[in-house]
Formats: sequence, structure tokens, C-alpha cells
Amino acid sequence: MRESSAVKDHWEEILTPEQYYVLREAGTEAPFSGKLNSEKQKGTYYSIGCDKPLFRSEQKYDSGTGWPSFWAPITEDVLVLRKEIGLSDERIEVLDACGSHLGHVFDDGPQPTGKRFCINSVALYFVPDEE
Repeated sequence: MRESSAVKDHWEEILTPEQYYVLREAGTEAPFSGKLNSEKQKGTYYSIGCDKPLFRSEQKYDSGTGWPSFWAPITEDVLVLRKEIGLSDERIEVLDACGSHLGHVFDDGPQPTGKRFCINSVALYFVPDEE
């Protein structure tokens, strides 16, 4: 992602180095390293970059990949999907409304959508439902 130095400075001020690497440089955290991968409480997952709700716990499932996986977002319009063509494959990148990289979406998820939104833990924060 090409950003002006002022925009880059803003993101570097509000994000940790790992968050910056993932969200602004389209990096990937190590599998099974994120704290939200094993989160089991009911609640909502928000974008670190935009502070917007993206996924509900009811849409989360254990894909065995080492990253939080969801079969759908809260609504279709909270995510931006962009085709990413690499050297050996074509993937669909998942971004939030601020243009921050969240992860990728694959067509190997469970029903009802058949989708697996594979999202980096550091790109999210979790707010549990009030009891």
C-alpha cells in the first residue's frame, strides 16, 4: 500500500508494530499466535483500524488454520474484497472500510455461505456481549 508520509505517521502512532505490519503492509501474523483465535465468548469482533463491527461470534468457527475464521461478516458492506494476484495463485484480500488489510477469504468454509474469512487476530478487537 502506498501512503503519504503523513498518513503513514498517523498509522504508526496508533498501531503497534505488529498491527502496522499486518494492517498497513498486508502482512500475516504467525498461525496460532493470535489471542482471538481461541476466543469462545459471545460478542462482536471489531476492526482495529476503523473501530467498526465486522463479525459476530455466531459466525466464527474453528477452521484449524490458526487464524480466527468466520463464515460471513455482520453485513456485506463492512468489508472490501479485492483480487490479489500473486506469483503462484490468486486470492481475495479482505480489507476494512479504512483500507486496512484484515486477511483473505476462501471458498472452503462451512454452510450456509461456503466461505472462510481468515482474519489476522491483530487486526481485530473483541467486545463480549453484556450478560
